[in-house]
Amino acid sequence: MRFSRWGRVRWVRAVLAGLYVVTLAAAVPRGAGGHGREGSWSSEEARRFWGPTRMEQSVKSGGSSDDDADGDAAPPAQRITGSARHFDGVPSVGVLFSVGEDMRDHHCTASVVHSPKGNLIVTAGHCSVGSDAAFVPGYRAGADRQPYGVWAVDRAFTDPRRSDAGEGSDLDFAFATLRPDGRGRQVERVTGANRLVRTPGYVNRVTVIGYPDADDDPADQAIRCTAMTTRLDDRRQLRMRCDGYVSGTSGSPWLAHFDERTKTGDLVGVLGGLNGGGPEGEESAQISYSPVNDDEIFKLYLDAINGREPVRN
Repeated sequence: MRFSRWGRVRWVRAVLAGLYVVTLAAAVPRGAGGHGREGSWSSEEARRFWGPTRMEQSVKSGGSSDDDADGDAAPPAQRITGSARHFDGVPSVGVLFSVGEDMRDHHCTASVVHSPKGNLIVTAGHCSVGSDAAFVPGYRAGADRQPYGVWAVDRAFTDPRRSDAGEGSDLDFAFATLRPDGRGRQVERVTGANRLVRTPGYVNRVTVIGYPDADDDPADQAIRCTAMTTRLDDRRQLRMRCDGYVSGTSGSPWLAHFDERTKTGDLVGVLGGLNGGGPEGEESAQISYSPVNDDEIFKLYLDAINGREPVRN
């Protein structure tokens, strides 16, 4: 079979898009619940949900070929930094704080993940997000007006088996739905979103974005680091070495294929896990952990988008 240059590009993209649908369908456990209604979330619904544009973007995030029809080369992989640096932040990542307290007293980091309603954030399970919490994407310390608004948490979803140690620490992730703003918009429409994906393995290049609390980091500004991950011994968790991830950075997204143009990536983990996300002692700020994204996080994702109380045996 012979193709013209552009015909070959379209054929390759069609094949990759089809493979992505199969991968997504496999990632969502069967029988785990409905997509906004009773029943199972089928592959056909998954196809309609992601759509050709989202699938193409997701395929592109893994890299592009010389035959990219748009003529845009994929951005170079981020350089391994070894130490976090301050920067202006990205729209989809922000801080969590309790309503009624000073916004400066933020206690965890969270990020927007793509969902059918566009109202979902993910963080660490030990952050204990309550209905009195608020999310501030792209947080700016001392600003009279936050660049992407302040979003009230509607409901939080945490695996009831989560714990700080043992097997329960592999479940240290949580989702929360947000209420729309005063104009009726959902947060994803304002900030964009990262893509929740399965963790492909224990070795990954990730960009980790978080917000240290002001007591430990007086700059009160976002930080980022690009690092390679390895496996945390005896746990289903990732491990990275990068200095600067102190209190407040729990829940920070671990993003593979981070795109500097869209400021988004594939979310393969969140800072958390054993001991709340790192070793105890002198290396607590240099080494961080994250649970892997497996069936359990997708079950919780389905609970969150369907508004169901998580129940586990």
